Amino acid sequence: MQTGYYSSTAGMVTQFNRLDTIANNLANVNTAGFKEDNLVVGDFKRIFQQARDELPNANHTKEAAQYINRAMTTSPQIVDAYTDFTVGPMQKTDNTFDFALSKEGLFFAVKTPEGVRLTRDGSFSLSDEGILVTKQGYEVLPNDYFVSGGNIKINQEDSVIQADKNGQLYTNIPNSTKMAQNSKLFIAQPDNVAFLKKEGNNLFNYEDIATLEAFNQSSALLQGVVEKSNVNPIKMMTQMIETNRLVGMYQKAMDTQMNDMNRDAIEKIARKAT
Repeated sequence: MQTGYYSSTAGMVTQFNRLDTIANNLANVNTAGFKEDNLVVGDFKRIFQQARDELPNANHTKEAAQYINRAMTTSPQIVDAYTDFTVGPMQKTDNTFDFALSKEGLFFAVKTPEGVRLTRDGSFSLSDEGILVTKQGYEVLPNDYFVSGGNIKINQEDSVIQADKNGQLYTNIPNSTKMAQNSKLFIAQPDNVAFLKKEGNNLFNYEDIATLEAFNQSSALLQGVVEKSNVNPIKMMTQMIETNRLVGMYQKAMDTQMNDMNRDAIEKIARKAT
């Protein structure tokens, strides 16, 4: 069987993986705080340059020619995946417990059944017990959680809740216009966002999360605002069309390999036999 058939098959599988990623991005266009995922497909030039630097093989040599002939049939493959952590558009909601972070690389810390996780989705609310939670019911953590534990609790009688740009919450003193300090939001800044791993419910896992310290002077918190997804739907639709066309091209190449070329070979053999 022709090696081109294998290369075309691998190329089609690669494009199917791209379609899965694009579809997931489009499905989360309206998910607050969602970050776009992307794949890097290794082409012949990239693979050749990387391997040539490792070998190394000088140009215009017998060894280089042998490598080129061997690598020309290298199948396209996904060589890397990454998440775009750029800040998404801000949408004003005027809801007291909607928060957004205006700077890249900052996250809210929340407590889940699997442990502490990070999120950019600041669409919070109060539970029946007055505890600040996410839409999934996970507790939003205070900045001293890894020292003192606990959660953020707001009295039901507090009619005014305000937050400053560093995440400090204030509530009104009953029968007074004065404000008193409440808890402070745990705003985390991982050393390297590349080490974050996506989980369900718009959460990120960080391996050394217990070592994270609250970023107390972030100057990034906005109240009454949510950060929308940073997915560009027009770009994603364009990529989906491009990927579908590539799938069709690979399918045509596979059909040519299996049918046209094999048929031609059989006819030539038959003519020689007669």
